[in-house]
Amino acid sequence: QVQLVESGGGLVQPGGSLRLSCAASGIIFSIYRMGWYRQAPGKQRELVADISSGGSINYADLVKGRFTISRDNAKNTVYLQMNSLKPEDTAVYYCNAVNFRVSRDYWGQGTQVTVSL
Repeated sequence: QVQLVESGGGLVQPGGSLRLSCAASGIIFSIYRMGWYRQAPGKQRELVADISSGGSINYADLVKGRFTISRDNAKNTVYLQMNSLKPEDTAVYYCNAVNFRVSRDYWGQGTQVTVSL
């Protein structure tokens, strides 16, 4: 059974930092592209950042220079370090694992991030 379990969300003041983690099980983690998406109320889910099996990284323009994605294949975990958080970063953040070669796409349950005074 495949599981993606996010953790690390919470309430933080503007300018603060959070580190999200996503622990994967039931998949060969190293061959999956791992991504973080977010969905704010009333908005569509959007890509925040992703990292390929080979380590190539993409960031949404809105988070470039503030967020850092990384992966630890030995721990089957992907991270999202979020600095200089803004109220507009408030959303539910979802972990995604995708491998197009084997047509597999998995999602975590999401973790709430709220940036507010």
